[in-house]
Amino acid sequence: MSEQGLGSASASAAAPAPGSDTYKGWLFKWTNYLKGYQRRWFVLSNGLLSYYRSVDVCFMRMCAQGNCRTQAEMAHTCRGTINLATAHIDTEDACNIVLSSGGRTYHLKASTEVERQRWVTALELAKAKAIRMMNDQSDDSGDEEPTCQSDRSEIQGTLKILVSKLDDLSTCNDLIAKHGAALQRSLSELEGLKVPVEGGEKIKAVNERATLFRITSNAMINACRDFLDLAETHSRRWQRVLQYEREQRTHLEETIEQLAKQHNSLERAWREAPTLVSSTPSALTTNKEGNERPLKEEASDEDDEYFDAMEDSPTFITVTATENTQHRLSQSHLSGASGGHPNDWLHDDHVTLNCNNVPGKGLQPRRQRRTRIPHKPNYSLNLWSIMKNCIGKELSKIPMPVNFNEPLSMLQRLTEDLEYHELLDKAAHCDSSLEQMCLVAAFSVSSYSTTVHRTAKPFNPLLGETYELDRLEDFGYRSLCEQVSHHPPAAAHHVISQRGWTLWQEITIASKFRGKYLSIMPLGAIHLHFHSSRNHYIWRKVTSTVHNIIVGKLWIDQSGDIEIVNHRTKETCQLKFSPYSYFSRDLPRKVMGVVSDSAGQAHYTLSGTWDDKMQSAKIIKSSRGASGSEGRQDTYQTLSPRLLWKKYPLPENAENMYCFSALALTLNEPEDGVGLTDSRLRPDQRLMEDGRWDEANSEKQRLEEKQRAVRRRREAEASNALAEGREYEDYKPLWFHRRRDPVTGETNFVYKGGYWEAKERHDWSMCPDIF
Repeated sequence: MSEQGLGSASASAAAPAPGSDTYKGWLFKWTNYLKGYQRRWFVLSNGLLSYYRSVDVCFMRMCAQGNCRTQAEMAHTCRGTINLATAHIDTEDACNIVLSSGGRTYHLKASTEVERQRWVTALELAKAKAIRMMNDQSDDSGDEEPTCQSDRSEIQGTLKILVSKLDDLSTCNDLIAKHGAALQRSLSELEGLKVPVEGGEKIKAVNERATLFRITSNAMINACRDFLDLAETHSRRWQRVLQYEREQRTHLEETIEQLAKQHNSLERAWREAPTLVSSTPSALTTNKEGNERPLKEEASDEDDEYFDAMEDSPTFITVTATENTQHRLSQSHLSGASGGHPNDWLHDDHVTLNCNNVPGKGLQPRRQRRTRIPHKPNYSLNLWSIMKNCIGKELSKIPMPVNFNEPLSMLQRLTEDLEYHELLDKAAHCDSSLEQMCLVAAFSVSSYSTTVHRTAKPFNPLLGETYELDRLEDFGYRSLCEQVSHHPPAAAHHVISQRGWTLWQEITIASKFRGKYLSIMPLGAIHLHFHSSRNHYIWRKVTSTVHNIIVGKLWIDQSGDIEIVNHRTKETCQLKFSPYSYFSRDLPRKVMGVVSDSAGQAHYTLSGTWDDKMQSAKIIKSSRGASGSEGRQDTYQTLSPRLLWKKYPLPENAENMYCFSALALTLNEPEDGVGLTDSRLRPDQRLMEDGRWDEANSEKQRLEEKQRAVRRRREAEASNALAEGREYEDYKPLWFHRRRDPVTGETNFVYKGGYWEAKERHDWSMCPDIF
């Protein structure tokens, strides 16, 4: 058989009907004026049209059979790709197809008119589907809060599938109309023929168009059948979901009615107990509306200073604001200025005296946690011999010895953000959302305080690795992290607190080694929801930079801007982390910020450093200055600053224990009952903590090779499924699933439940073997 015949046979065998997800076959592609049209193998899949040379087809088939090592090797043979979502398809010439996208143009030619029309149909359907997928990813799901997130998400997903099927029907209908018109023209030309030879050619053309018409009709019939099957399958489920929603609504109405009755009876009982009120006058205070409220008996905590008026004069702060009224502080000038009264702080609308009345504050932990770990051994290592070949590479893909690590995983390091969780406990009981925003901002800054002395790298988690931190008895919260992706590395985190708040985040680390320094860019949003007020805060982390990688002492700096948004009230907080400079007179590690309401009016200024403390000051007067090279200079007259957050001192002899904080010392402490994938059970990390670094390095290599073998097996299974036309179910995390966020519209991993129930049952049979 000739090469042309072999190509046609391969195309007919490998190319399914138009409208399917994958379409393959031989086409002639224009290369240059010397070689003209050359035969190439084209693959249409997922809205992308790729082509390969003839010599690459055998290699592709080997990869499809699992004989190549990675999908990257298979992709290496690809000679070019066009995204059909942004491509223009032109079919003016006889057997030609012209594709153009982003300055790139492909001139293609099919062997027959029927083959050309098959490709045009497949390209048009793939383009319509790619455009729909792109639009679906950019759609915003709005600000509504669904009562049953899982059911509503499934309904929305089903509706999108039905809409896509309708779009397929519309596209097939357009193609049928186009081919039908061409068939009519051919029949009209056939009627006017006089020469038998020409009649034979035209009859052949009519037969080809009739065949094409039949193929397209079959594709449309299949799409109709899929549409009807989906409608029948999901109609009953919709009824059940709607019935469940009605029952939930009725149950909530009954619960609210009962709570209202209990509230009224408690209020009457309180009013009928005057002797109790008069016996403890020191335990009550009067708020602005004249209602008496109980205060906590003991107010010796240092943070209570935030709510006490001080006999200090106001201060002046100069800030730089952008043109969209989002205030960013550039410099501050404190001077003794007259004006304002200290009692204004107590009578201000935005100050709540019972903000520090946090239930359970001061509870002592029931379990004695460890306060020290084995000292760090002194190992020498030639850093440059390892790092010189890593410039420009992704940090997560560089095999590093444990000499650069600390005996904690990235999941445990992520859990360290909760070290100052009491800030959120206080914020949950604040009546003022602006004052609550100040505490949330202080919490967002406090997560960086542990990095000032911690220059070692945490262990990269294995895919499926988890870490739990159950402090329900001590501090009222439970935390769970899971590594949900390996390339790119991504971790999902969920925290639920009995003191009125829930925090969740998905963090993807992007890092680059630049020779002298290492940049670490956390990607992903942090969500914080308060149960009583329903305030929903969202912010993102700043860039961390590790300096003096090659020569000198390592040190870490944080730089960038954080915007915290309360999506319920539209209030914002702008925080600016100033990068360190040898030539600047500013305080190192300085953080400045402004808290503004929904109208852009500033109410509080924030100041401090990310490694020590944060303060807030109430604005009593502001004036706008002229715009300069750094933006508009605004001057705020404020009351004396109040302390929001102060860093805890490090434990004794911390420099010999990796500069761990008191919380970090307990994170890797062995604990019974945790999941089989918990970071505490990771052998190389445990060996490093015990000081056995040589054994830890060997164990680390074993775990990484085991993970690579699992990934190669998964890629081979995906290739086999693709070759056989089957759908392959990619890796799915065990405790988290991907959902579209109703506030931001972004798709991220959220906790789906089941972990703590499995721990209570002592059932970890579902956990994979990763160690």
